[in-house]
Amino acid sequence: MAGTKKPVSVLVVIHDPELNILLLERAAHPGYWQSVTGSQEGGETLADTAIREVAEETGITSSATALVDWRLSNRFEIFAEWRDRYPAGVTHNTEHVFSLCVPTGSPVTTAPAEHRNWRWLPWRDAAVACFSWTNRDAILMLGLEFPTSLIRNSPP
Repeated sequence: MAGTKKPVSVLVVIHDPELNILLLERAAHPGYWQSVTGSQEGGETLADTAIREVAEETGITSSATALVDWRLSNRFEIFAEWRDRYPAGVTHNTEHVFSLCVPTGSPVTTAPAEHRNWRWLPWRDAAVACFSWTNRDAILMLGLEFPTSLIRNSPP
């Protein structure tokens, strides 16, 4: 039976002012590290999806004003093992990139069904550790360019 998941998602790169990146290890795939990701539900805006996914996956609460929408999207093929979550015939997903700057040492509480571990890594190390090319590229963009527009909401 085909699923009902929308092939529209968010990627939220959570970082601190020193550009340490929060990575989460997938529960079902030990060794697969990633930033927060998740699919849009119902009538959510992309920002609503990002806020919900950050809270669900990390316990970090945020607001739309704290998020930075990169106005960047990536289209990629959905792994075959996850295609049954989507309507029949859906093979690709469109992912929208956001970032969120949080205070250094922000506490993290993962959702055990989704993630088995978490860690903060310097941006270069985090980019290497990611299994997803879209996640890696977003972290590299953040670290190499670090444009003011991406950090306008950084904590004091």
